[in-house]
Amino acid sequence: MRSGFIVMGTQWRDLRRFRLIQEFDGNDCDSRALTPSGARAQRLLVRNTEPIDIWKSSFQITDAVVVAWILNATLVVPELDHRSFWKDDSEFSDIFDTDWFISYLSKDVTVVKRIPYEVMISMDKLPWTMRAPRKSMPEFYIDEVLPILMRRRALQLTKFDYRLTNDLDEELQKLRCRVNFHALRFKRPIQTLGKKLVRRLRVMSSRYVAIHLRFEPDMLAFSGCYYGGGEKERKELAEIRKRWDTLPDLSAENERTRGKCPLTPHEIGLMLRALGFGNETYLYVASGEIYGGEETLRPLRELFPNFYTKDLLAGDDLKPFLPFSSRLAAVDFIVCDESDVFVTNNNGNMAKVLAGRRRYMGHKRTIRPNTRKLNVLFQTRNQTGWDTFSRKSASEQIGNDTNSKLVISIEIENENSWRSIEPGLNAKGKYIFGKLRG
Repeated sequence: MRSGFIVMGTQWRDLRRFRLIQEFDGNDCDSRALTPSGARAQRLLVRNTEPIDIWKSSFQITDAVVVAWILNATLVVPELDHRSFWKDDSEFSDIFDTDWFISYLSKDVTVVKRIPYEVMISMDKLPWTMRAPRKSMPEFYIDEVLPILMRRRALQLTKFDYRLTNDLDEELQKLRCRVNFHALRFKRPIQTLGKKLVRRLRVMSSRYVAIHLRFEPDMLAFSGCYYGGGEKERKELAEIRKRWDTLPDLSAENERTRGKCPLTPHEIGLMLRALGFGNETYLYVASGEIYGGEETLRPLRELFPNFYTKDLLAGDDLKPFLPFSSRLAAVDFIVCDESDVFVTNNNGNMAKVLAGRRRYMGHKRTIRPNTRKLNVLFQTRNQTGWDTFSRKSASEQIGNDTNSKLVISIEIENENSWRSIEPGLNAKGKYIFGKLRG
């Protein structure tokens, strides 16, 4: 299997006491309070054999860096998953700026591009293989992993997703932030194209809304939801569900009641109009294959005629990226991240990373629909007038982030000062592209 590596040192930190050396002013994650604990003398090897896809990578690589710090390790740049649905052979260095990753983290951990030759030739046994339990504490790596490393000089850590607890010291949480939001940076060609598409949108409109739309056939089949396509839809999605041997039988009605069914493109459009976005709003839609194709997208296009995708904006500039689905997804990520408002109809990895990044980078407006409550409104929409539907839709999106899943902060200007309002509607119900204080 494809893998990443960590090269270990014989001196390590006493993490039991979390003794940290303060070296900075301020509390931002980009500052560092963690320092190396001495030179690395003898080298040991840890190998992560679980392939990493582009969005899981931000979680897995982040934890790998923290574990490397815990064990005073030298991390070798990981390799990406070539077996998943991404179906391209891009390596980490084809998507992320490896030199920046190494340089940025140099004050936290040592990162190298490949396993050092002297380590390879010094190994007289194959690496020992082990899997850390989910959400392991730092003590597990000190008590269980390190002794094996010291004895065997080589160790394979398999299945490295969610293998480190979230209950970490504050400074280790800051290290996570530095990895996820600073060290992982796309390669220049990806950044260049992404920013070019943003500029092309800005020429047409000073503001735009980005939608990450997941409505692929396999996703709908996996969800167990039903979208009114009759026997044809039921047969097609049932056939796709056969790919998974362990999927339980699900009630489409129960899944919708529980809020587990992604909103359709039409429903996303209706929600945005209910929140006050007019038909002059410019949309950038990031999506894969849409079940039902253009027929499914047509209602959203009719609600928002200024409808754009990377294919429409990029033209021939997109050709070098077409064989590489992960790089295309990275371009979408950049355009979504730069949007004035980001909307998602799913809770997938890309949506999670974007929502977290936008909050971290300045509380950019993000709308994550409360599908459980909105689905009730959509089911009764034909029995209510638009004004009632619009008012109730906006009402369901008001509240704190935990209850409504609305991650949106809008401010409007009065005569004297800026004041906060929720959820981003003025007194007339018109959405405001507001400014954030500071």
